[in-house]
Amino acid sequence: MVALLSIPILGEKVGWRRWLAICFGFVGVLLILKPESGVFDARFLVPLFGALLFSLYVVLTRYVSREDSAMTSFFYTGVVGAVAMTCIGPFFWTPLAPHDWVFMGILCLTGVSSHYFLIRAYDMLDAVVIQPLTYLQLVFSAIIGVTIFGERLSAPMIVGALIVVAAGIFTIWREHALARTRLRAGKTQTS
Repeated sequence: MVALLSIPILGEKVGWRRWLAICFGFVGVLLILKPESGVFDARFLVPLFGALLFSLYVVLTRYVSREDSAMTSFFYTGVVGAVAMTCIGPFFWTPLAPHDWVFMGILCLTGVSSHYFLIRAYDMLDAVVIQPLTYLQLVFSAIIGVTIFGERLSAPMIVGALIVVAAGIFTIWREHALARTRLRAGKTQTS
């Protein structure tokens, strides 16, 4: 989705190899969602919509980094988040137990620091280069799901995840190969 959105928003070019990787990645997502049951479940749209919103966030963060620093973007996302939660939070407030405040503090510190570093990474590198690192979320989510929540991973889910990760790694490899080619071409012209 990042590659698809980078075309109209960032003006990037997507070649046939990247399109092929995108198609393979989509097949992997379909395997994870298990469409073999023949019944479309509207709940599948929730994670797809979440992925679309995150992809839009990634591409727009990269777009904004052309003009604004990472700290500026971090400030505005924090202000918007604080205003939104201030408007919504009081209606769903539940008091925390005293020992839960420690965990809430840890959650806040890790959330704030990781969000800043994510914005900074998109400020420094192309979105397509950073995106495969998010595949680690897939691995960690699977580990947490199995060990803590007792979920079971089916063979199609594992194969689908491997296909999605492989498509992302191929995209990164392709970007790296293109960058090397451009670098060699630039060195040849300056010689």
